[in-house]
Amino acid sequence: MMDVDFLRSVESAYRAVQDEQIAGLRAFDAEVNLTRDAWDRPGGGGGDTRILVDGAIIEKGGLNFSAVEGEVNAALAQQLKTKATRFAATGVSSVLHPCNPHVPIIHMNVRYFTLDDGTWWFGGGIDLTPHYVIPGEARAFHEELQAICDRHAVADYPAFKAWADRYFYSPHRGESRGVGGIFFDHMGREGDVDREAALAFCVDLASQYAAIYRRRAEPFTHQFVDAEDVAWQGLRRGRYVEFNLVHDRGTRFGLVSGGRTESILMSLPPRADWTYDHQPPEGSRQAETLAWLRKGTEGVDWLSA
Repeated sequence: MMDVDFLRSVESAYRAVQDEQIAGLRAFDAEVNLTRDAWDRPGGGGGDTRILVDGAIIEKGGLNFSAVEGEVNAALAQQLKTKATRFAATGVSSVLHPCNPHVPIIHMNVRYFTLDDGTWWFGGGIDLTPHYVIPGEARAFHEELQAICDRHAVADYPAFKAWADRYFYSPHRGESRGVGGIFFDHMGREGDVDREAALAFCVDLASQYAAIYRRRAEPFTHQFVDAEDVAWQGLRRGRYVEFNLVHDRGTRFGLVSGGRTESILMSLPPRADWTYDHQPPEGSRQAETLAWLRKGTEGVDWLSA
């Protein structure tokens, strides 16, 4: 049986995260336009999608809250490996695609699932996808994530970092999506994690999102951009689209559970490019970036890079 009281407390905490992080992003990019779309799900529940577009820094992005529930259909039962008949899920998720190719893409989500057989778990993470990999910036990003994990006994930075390296990898390209971050799933499904501690970690992680992005983006917002940079950004965005549509669990869960397509696909960039068998010139910054991304599923120890 679901613990509805705890479910509602998670929903409340995630709604507060959405409000706080939207405020932080708008303070960072005062020119960005905000569209708010509150929606209901026919099968139960709904959400609040907030889209950010045409800013000085953010070309397109969003921060979505959802709290949905319903019957476990056959596709969902197979994905979750469960015989439960009803589910509830709540979370906040965000992706930001910057105007400037020197500013990275960032993704964040935290989520909570529960089933009517009493099973529950948390999942989520944050990862960074630079168009140009800068080792010092990747190291600073991972140092911030390590500090967050170190504040919570339920979090394990080395394990979560390794999980992200495996997860954010496109086998069909032989490339990592970016410089990784942390990723975790099924926290608590085996019943060995305190729920309140897991929620506290998820809220702490998500509440750092806007500040983490500002520190990663601010030094590069006014960097010179030429046609070559814009073309490379389009190609890297194409790789991002491929990962999200082919491999991303959140996208797949949303679609098989009858989720709202517009909100599920808000993570896609406003434009992306594909060039047949594109090979960057040897010794170029693009080639250097690909060399970092082709390290394999073991990733890079950015704290030592």
